[in-house]
This record gives sequence, C-alpha cells and structure tokens, in this order.
Amino acid sequence: MKIISALIPLLALGLCAAAPAASTGAAFYGDAPDEHHPWAVHDQNRPQPKLVTPGTFSSPEQPGRSPADAVVLFDGTAAALANWEADKPEKNVPTRWIVKDGALECVPKSGYVRSRASIGDCQLHVEWAAPTLPQGESQGRGNSGVFLMGILEVQVLDNYDNPTYADGFAGSVYGVQPPLANALRAPGQWQVYDIVFRRPIYRQGAVVDPGYVTVFLNGVLVQDHTPLEGATGHMKRTKPGPFPEAGPLKLQDHGNPVRYRNIWYRALPPRAIEGGTDGCLTTEATLTKRREIAVAVRADATRRDPAHPRSELLKLMEALVYEQDAATLQQVEQMAGAYAAALRQLPANQLDSKKDEVKHVHSAFNYLARFKCIPDSFGPKVELKKIVDEQGWEKKR
Repeated sequence: MKIISALIPLLALGLCAAAPAASTGAAFYGDAPDEHHPWAVHDQNRPQPKLVTPGTFSSPEQPGRSPADAVVLFDGTAAALANWEADKPEKNVPTRWIVKDGALECVPKSGYVRSRASIGDCQLHVEWAAPTLPQGESQGRGNSGVFLMGILEVQVLDNYDNPTYADGFAGSVYGVQPPLANALRAPGQWQVYDIVFRRPIYRQGAVVDPGYVTVFLNGVLVQDHTPLEGATGHMKRTKPGPFPEAGPLKLQDHGNPVRYRNIWYRALPPRAIEGGTDGCLTTEATLTKRREIAVAVRADATRRDPAHPRSELLKLMEALVYEQDAATLQQVEQMAGAYAAALRQLPANQLDSKKDEVKHVHSAFNYLARFKCIPDSFGPKVELKKIVDEQGWEKKR
C-alpha cells in the first residue's frame, strides 16, 4: 500500500519529533474542551499571556512607574494637563485645575475635570492627597471623587479621624456600598487607589452581567467585586441600568483643594459574554472558537515534515479534539490504519523498540475515545490495542 510505504521510513527513523524549547502543555493530556470551554485543561494551543513589563510602587516622596502597557493620564508634568478638560457640555474647554509640585490640584469652584480619553472596562490607578491642614468635618473635609465613566463614584474624602455616613467614606461606592475598612493615611500623605472596573452589560433591556468594581486603598481591599446597580448619586438610591461602552474619567470639585498624581489605566479584554475568550463561554461562542482552533491545528499538520508522518497523524488526531470533522476523521483512519499495518510487518525485535511510541499513539486514541471524539470500536484504535496487549507492554515496566 502507498500509505504503508510512506510510513515504513518513519518506523525506521523513530516517531518522536524534536521537543520544543519550553513546555507549553501537551496534547491528549487534560480534560478535553466541552460546550462552554473551547480549550482543554492545560492546553498547549491556548494563547500565552502577553508580556507586560511591570511598573514600580509609589513612595510618599515619589510616584511609581506605570506598567508598560498602561495609558498614562497624568504623570506630574504640566504637559499632561492636555489630557484633561473642563467638564462642560462643550468639548475642549480648558480646565482651571492647576499642576503644582507634580500634582493635579483642584481649584475650588472651578468645576469637575474629565479625561479627554474615553475609557471602558479597566484597571485604574489613582493617587490622591487631602489638604495637609484639615478643615471641616464629615463630608466637608478633603472631599472629591473618582467617577468611572463619569457616572460611578468611588469616594475621595479625608476620613482620617473624621467619621461620616458609612456609604460616603473614602473607598465607598458612593451611596451604595461602604468600604470594608478605613485604610487611610494622615491628611497630606498620598493615598493610593487601585480599581478594577467592569461595566454592566444589558441585552434587549435585560441585564446579562451587572458589572463589578473592586477597589484597593493603600493596598487594603475595600470593595470586593461589588456588583453595580447603576450610576451613583447624592441622596438618591441607584437604579439598575446599562452603562455606555466607554466614558471619560472625571475628578470631582467639591470645594476642597484635593491633589492627584500618577493616574493611569489599562484597558481590560472583553468578557466571555462580550465575545471574549476567558472564562465560561456560551455554547455558540465555544463552538466557534473550537472550530478556529481545529483549523489552526489542521494547518499545522500540513506543515509537518513529510519524513515524520506520525507527527502529522497526531496533529490531525488533535484537531478532532476540537471539531469532529468527517474528512479529518477519514484521514486519521487511513494514516493510523497504515501505521498499524506497517508495525505488523516488523520483526519482533524491531517492534519491541517501538514500544514507547506505539503506546503514545494508543494513549492518544484512548483519549479521543474517552471524550467521545471517536467510538471505542474505531479500527486503528482496536488494532493498536491488540499490538500493545500481544506484546504485554501495559504490564512491562
């Protein structure tokens, strides 16, 4: 047979391809993809995390450096004021806030300031400081606010030895959820917010994902994946509703000269419900992604060295894990059948030298059968099992 002839050199040369420089997973290893997960567990085809050079932590004297992929909105320079504008109905109205000693400082009665950038789901870093000499009490002391998309406020307030209503504390989702702790430093010192924000998602008027906000204040968790109800406001309960896809970051003028520095954000990838590929996907999205992976794996199979057809065979078998394609199944059956027939032609001493590779192929067929990619009665699987059993390879150690 032509296919058997093509596989004979393979049996002479050995079936193992060169090992990769670093292990990124293995085929036929962890649990297979299912209706909500397009990748196998420990899948070698799952994209590697992108490389991001981390930043540095801030000190009381110096702001830290942002991660390499962050968008910097304020870096302490006067030029960075160009990233901001007055919060007016008109666009491009210069803000009256000032840059002083490396900080963006609120000028009381000048109005809110907003970023020119429109921001969606994000990781946000903001550092702020209340005036050094405390004046006023409760909400009248060092008051400002960080408004995600301009509509969801994480409260800024000098609550160092200054109680107020719980849902108006620094680190609160204003009017909704008090912070888990009061982790403030003394007034005049820099306070650090690290915020993870996911906006609510609605479809046809119904909530699909309520959205969440997580906040760390000076490294202390103060909002733990707090679900969102809607835009925040003063004295009024929030009402559930959709958010825009993106909006400006706003900083509040509440009549106090609060200062800000080191403001940056990182855009977050879409969630599964938005077509992202992290987490548990819908059945439709999962099937689409699995087809994409199968196409890529089959394409990789065609690029394999013709002198090592087992490498192509295993890749085609791997493609069946993601999509049960009839043409691929037929090709696997032909190649694996020819492989088993070629093994039968080997003298006993040569066949014994193929133990590890034959057991590997047999193990891959067992994997496919276990996850219903092929039936247990699949011809090449049955034939390879006979060879393994006849040689007693499962018993030999």
